[in-house]
Amino acid sequence: MEVHNNYNIKNDTTFRIGGIVEAVAFPDTIEELLSIINNYDIVLGNCSNVLFSSEYINKKIILTKKLDKLSIDGNKILVQCGTKGPIAAKSALENSLTGFEFLAGFPGSFGGMICMNASAHNQSIADTFVCARVYDKEEKIIKNFDKDSMKFGYRNSIINSSRYIVLDAIFELKKGNKEEIEELVNRNIEFRKTRQPSLKYGNAGSIFKNPQNDSAGRLLDLCNLKSEKEGGAMIFEKHANFIINYNNATSKDVLTLMNKMYSKVKEKYTIELIPEIKYIGDIKTEEYRLWETITENSKIQQK
Repeated sequence: MEVHNNYNIKNDTTFRIGGIVEAVAFPDTIEELLSIINNYDIVLGNCSNVLFSSEYINKKIILTKKLDKLSIDGNKILVQCGTKGPIAAKSALENSLTGFEFLAGFPGSFGGMICMNASAHNQSIADTFVCARVYDKEEKIIKNFDKDSMKFGYRNSIINSSRYIVLDAIFELKKGNKEEIEELVNRNIEFRKTRQPSLKYGNAGSIFKNPQNDSAGRLLDLCNLKSEKEGGAMIFEKHANFIINYNNATSKDVLTLMNKMYSKVKEKYTIELIPEIKYIGDIKTEEYRLWETITENSKIQQK
């Protein structure tokens, strides 16, 4: 198994931001993952929804990028936690299966996408989910969760608690017309190209969750926040709910912009936005206090 001490995490994230991590492991199999999981602090996939601190991170992290096996049996697809969304979308298309078209432009992997019940274009992970094997860190056993057990909601599931780690999952798609599926895939990809930043500039997708019956992007746009800059970070000029790393941004640059976004919407609309991305850093730092300013209300709401 590939294990690195004092590992620079920056290039393993879609934000392309991050400092030195105490230790990072890349298991090749589920068995290898299980053999070390209790000795590590965090399990992550493609790090597409994460902001790592640019400072030293005193944590041991597992990245599941090598756990990317996928198999198809009829209209059922089995994916390991590190399988990327676009790979699954392509495999579904090749087998004329519909239900994964929305994943064509997703940079994330299934462990994270199941955790947050990823969705777009009127499709979601929960729509086709059948069951998953998860590791319970408290009981130290593998459990099988069906759809009801997952407690799927908007950008949420039972996996959001740090207790459970997705190992693999089964989805049941429907047979469809291959040309229609391909057309929808291409339309979804084109939508992302025209409305959202490409990974030419590092980003972590949507920064804040949509409030109930509203859009975080709409509220931020009305606050005239597009193109606002802080250091090497900038709010995307086409969609105000994205921050891009346009010039070697630091985590503090991003968190400062997030604070501005959060504060402006709160001041103008008395709505307190909840972050969609996760932050990983030392709780003793100044930037962690920036993060706490944004998340304190969301902790209260989620209790």
